[in-house]
Amino acid sequence: MPSFDTVLEPDHVKIRNGVDNSIKEIGTRFDFKGTGAKVELKEKEIHATGDSEFQLEQIEAVLYGKLTKQDVVISFLDKQDKIEKLGGDKVRQVYKIKEGIEAALAKKIVASLKDSKLKVQASIQGDAVRVTGKNRDDLQLAIAHLKKSFSDTPLTYNNFRD
Repeated sequence: MPSFDTVLEPDHVKIRNGVDNSIKEIGTRFDFKGTGAKVELKEKEIHATGDSEFQLEQIEAVLYGKLTKQDVVISFLDKQDKIEKLGGDKVRQVYKIKEGIEAALAKKIVASLKDSKLKVQASIQGDAVRVTGKNRDDLQLAIAHLKKSFSDTPLTYNNFRD
């Protein structure tokens, strides 16, 4: 039976390039000279550190601009609501990089495919959703349905098997 996997995985190389370009711009911009403004990429997080909340907003604008130029969908970043206070007057904002489909989203995807009355079956496989059908046309309709229904989520479709 033909099948494909619906996954949520960012391009880490493009994210690294976007963060590196942000670091370069923050290092050369006049309004950041002599301040503690910096951006760091850790395992699955981006840390933006600045002297004030206003400066964090400026860093975020630079970061989002550079990531957008690298064709990274900004919805891969999950901005934490809490701004951490560090020593002195320094503050830090953490952006988590989403990877893998969470259980709640996976359930919504499965329910959406069931409600669509398409002749496909969806099952949750860890952090991916596997969709199977009798023929390739049904799977292509399922992909089109998911793209339309979850347009705000950057889902990718891989492991397409006939």
